[in-house]
Formats: sequence, C-alpha cells, structure tokens
Amino acid sequence: MNAALSIMHHPNLWSRVFLGLIAVSLPLACQTQPGTLQSNVVQPNTVPQEEKRIFWIVPNYRTSPTLHPYVPLTSEQKFKIAFNDAFDRGTIALAVLFAGEGQLTNSQPAFGQGVAGYARYLGTSYADFVIGDIMTEGIYPVLLHQDPRYFRRGTGSGWSRFGYAVGQIFITHSDSGRTQFNYSEIGGNATAVAISNAYYQDRSASNAASSLGVQIGVDAAANVLKEFWPDLHRKFSKNR
Repeated sequence: MNAALSIMHHPNLWSRVFLGLIAVSLPLACQTQPGTLQSNVVQPNTVPQEEKRIFWIVPNYRTSPTLHPYVPLTSEQKFKIAFNDAFDRGTIALAVLFAGEGQLTNSQPAFGQGVAGYARYLGTSYADFVIGDIMTEGIYPVLLHQDPRYFRRGTGSGWSRFGYAVGQIFITHSDSGRTQFNYSEIGGNATAVAISNAYYQDRSASNAASSLGVQIGVDAAANVLKEFWPDLHRKFSKNR
C-alpha cells in the first residue's frame, strides 16, 4: 500500500519509525547466506503467494513475488489493487492510529479537540490513504500504461536488495514490460499532495514540496519492507 499522506504533516516521528523498520530489515537480510532464499522463478503449477499484510496490518496487495515471466495488468486489475489497498480493514485501522496521533500532537489546530476534532482527523487521515492509493496505483498507471506493482527481487545481498527496493520508486515497468521512469509514483503523489492541501491548514508551496519529498521517502521505506517482509515473517514464524 501507498504510505499515508498523513505522515507528511508530522514527518519527524513517522520518518523515524520507518527508518527503524529499515534498520530491522537490513541486518536480517545481510545475514542471509547465498542460496538460502527461495527462488523467484515461477515453477510449473506453482502460484507464488504474497502475504496481504505487512506486520499483519499494513495492506500489501501491490507486491508481486516475481517479475518473470512478466504479465501486464489490465486497467481493471490496476484499480482492483488500488481499491484493495485503499479500503482494506488494515488501512482503516492505520487511519484510526494516525488520527489519534494527530490529535494528541495537535498537528492541525484548526481541527480542534474532542469527538468532533477527532472525527476531522480521522476523516482526513483516511482520505489521505485513499487518495494516495487511487492516484499512484490506479489512475496514473492506467493513463500512463505503467505497472503499479512492486516486484520483489528476493535474492542477492542485503544491500543490493535494499538498493533495488529504493530504485523502484523511480523505475517501473510499462505495460509492454520495458523499464521506464516511474511517472505514476511521482506524479500520483504530487497530485495527492495538491488535493490534500484543500483540507489542511498549511497550503504553502514550500510545505507542499517538503510533503512530496517526505512521501517519496516513506514510499521508498515501504518498498524496503515489502522486499524483506517474507524474510522477517519466516524468522518470526520460526521463533514462535
């Protein structure tokens, strides 16, 4: 799922959270010895399955376990990914948490406090999730004929996989399978930021630019989590 735009309005706390998640992921990946990871090659009669939620709450519908053989998505499939991410119960739960954090820190004083204030925080937080997902995973990929999925690499050193995950913020695949600049990610987030300015107090150009930068950074961190989540999940399952 595309990371919530709410992060943009209180980036210091949440950027540290995502950096912490990356710090957890990297040592595990770097300790993995060659040949211990499962191959990304699709075997006959085998359909790879990705966990639909990271840490059992963050929606993860746009991740694909393999790039080869490349099969493009239809417009309907792209919007299905976007709507699955946007309207998943995990997205609602995250909006509830972000709204609570926003009210506690009084990030938008104009919203006020109490039940009415919390309702505004919740509504805008959830709107941020929905708008971001629909723009970057649905509308822009359909209009630009780009693929909104994150394709896991799953093999190689931890650092090479880290670089690959961050790189997919800027490089994606067209419907023909060719690599190209990820206009859907950048343009979709820019549009989402512009729309969010309609219901947030600070509408300055500098704040919008800062918000876009934070959003792209958070999405890069989310890609890292998507890349290493199967490794983390196997480790957690083994420990249990």
